[in-house]
Amino acid sequence: MDNRNSIEIPEADFQAIKANLQNIQSLLAPYVIALTPEQRKKLPKMSDGTEPFVDKALDYSINSPEFLPAFVDQAEFQKDWNNSSGLMALIRIMAQIQDTMSDTAMQSGSSAYVSALSYYNSVKQAAKVNAPEAKAIYEDMRKRFEKKPRSTNGGSGV
Repeated sequence: MDNRNSIEIPEADFQAIKANLQNIQSLLAPYVIALTPEQRKKLPKMSDGTEPFVDKALDYSINSPEFLPAFVDQAEFQKDWNNSSGLMALIRIMAQIQDTMSDTAMQSGSSAYVSALSYYNSVKQAAKVNAPEAKAIYEDMRKRFEKKPRSTNGGSGV
């Protein structure tokens, strides 16, 4: 069996990574907010194509402030842009980390699952020929593959 990801991350490294992530979370806590799905839906969105437009508008508003509407606060505009661009840089780094962690976890999980299936099939065969202890192991492990009966009352709970 080919294991593309034969690694073992030491527990101390896991703990150090977790502590560093918690530290990052704590550092960000005073500055980040949570939006509801409805709030997210309603907001105009910044995208790769929008970033240069916003940057250009900010630059023009600084160099030609006579066109800045009175209701737009220049300092807040600058602060929002700085926060947005700084956070987006962090998000890109975190996305790369998440992608590689997700891929690695998926590969490791897949390899472990294939090994478990191989063991299960071996136990299943051993149970068929009445090998000692195999039947109890097989009966316990086969629960994973049992189909759950569907409710006949339409899920109403009645």
